[in-house]
Amino acid sequence: MTTAVRQWASGVGVLDKASALLEIVEQAPAPLSELVARSGLARPTAYRIAVALERLGLLTRDARGRFVLGPRLGALALEARYDRLARAADPVLAGLHALTGLDARVLRRRGRLQVCVAACARGAGGERVPVGTARPATAGATALVLLAWEEPEEICHGLRGARFTAAQLSQVRRRGWARGPDVMVPGEIAYAVPVRIGREPVVAALSVSGAPGLMEAVASRRLSAAVADSAAALGDALQRASAAPPAPPGPAGRAPGGRGAPPR
Repeated sequence: MTTAVRQWASGVGVLDKASALLEIVEQAPAPLSELVARSGLARPTAYRIAVALERLGLLTRDARGRFVLGPRLGALALEARYDRLARAADPVLAGLHALTGLDARVLRRRGRLQVCVAACARGAGGERVPVGTARPATAGATALVLLAWEEPEEICHGLRGARFTAAQLSQVRRRGWARGPDVMVPGEIAYAVPVRIGREPVVAALSVSGAPGLMEAVASRRLSAAVADSAAALGDALQRASAAPPAPPGPAGRAPGGRGAPPR
């Protein structure tokens, strides 16, 4: 019988013991002695489960040897955020496409790739660039936006092999937008802005794109205002989704089914 407060319980002994350890570490890094004291588990049991969780990437250890949440949990949380991003983006992109007549997309950065998360395009349902399409994050307006606000070490890494420079990234940070080739559709032009959740780092890039003549047909001030407003609306939707309490369990404990300057 453990003494830790249980937020989650499955009724399966070993899973509940593992959950108890994760709940402890979720609050703060903990050495094995603290896991034992707070969980009420025997030391050999706590050690065996903690090491198993470490092997699965659900726990890891810091420089002081304390157990902390592992990288796999961070990756799962990140993927959950991007699932919310895709859902929240659909109505925003539809509105932006209707207003401008241009392809509208949300892209995120994954390693050295830029990946299309959501799209609304001319023709049938965005099939010109299917969701999930990936291109190297080394060129184009969206790549500039996705890298410009990263930490210096990540910027240095991202510039390796890139077709843009640190000076161009600095310019993007100052003006708040980027314009350049659309790497998803060769020959077209993209205009991109960052998407943020409150004061958090940039989580995605929102872009509109089209053939040069089509892009020029949309007044620059109207275009920049529409894209900036859409990015702000998407950020607000994500913030509301993040702040919303989780849905209450169903039967048997199951959960129910700013504006930038105009482009030159």
